[in-house]
Amino acid sequence: MNLRISKKKRAFEILTILKQLYPDATCSLDYQTPLQLLVATILSAQCTDERVNKVTPALFSRFPDAQSFAKADRKEIEILIHSTGFYRNKAKNIQNACIKIVNDFNGNVPQTMTELLTLAGVARKTANVVLAHAFGIIEGVTVDTHVKRLSNRLGLTKKQNPVQIEQDLIKLLPQPEWENFSISIIYHGRAICNARKPLCHQCSLAHLCTFFQTEQNKIKE
Repeated sequence: MNLRISKKKRAFEILTILKQLYPDATCSLDYQTPLQLLVATILSAQCTDERVNKVTPALFSRFPDAQSFAKADRKEIEILIHSTGFYRNKAKNIQNACIKIVNDFNGNVPQTMTELLTLAGVARKTANVVLAHAFGIIEGVTVDTHVKRLSNRLGLTKKQNPVQIEQDLIKLLPQPEWENFSISIIYHGRAICNARKPLCHQCSLAHLCTFFQTEQNKIKE
């Protein structure tokens, strides 16, 4: 176990290994414009990216921009996104966000954290994804369920609140790598460190993982 090094050094070593494991890791959502990425990220809440990608082609064909979403019959949006879950609330947020984009931002998705957070359905997770992947702006660390779970298991944070987790990770990682860390750790969460039965003995991060150490100690007892 290599857990005696400082948490910051351990975080950087974890990042280095993740980048080697997933060198081509990128956002899993399909999109062509910042608006499409914004909508897809809103839809991804409590839903897999794979499911979102099945829904968005028809959705974006029908509503290609903020103006069309703003003027849409919300029921039609609900029908098209139904399989992503929580479709009524998501449709409401998407339409209200697009109305504000049209009225306050000339139909363009804003490019600052402060402005993005004024949009319906947008918290820091969604804003970080849009800023990083639509505009190349690294403002923070995207914290989804995978990042939350793995960051706790790896001992990089003990927090459960996504905003607090993000602040802990920001202190440990160099800013240019914030989004790389998020994307890579999401890939690792899907492939190895799943929620119910993590594949610890196949994990390249086991020697840096407090969860694995704890489980090994239980076996010894």
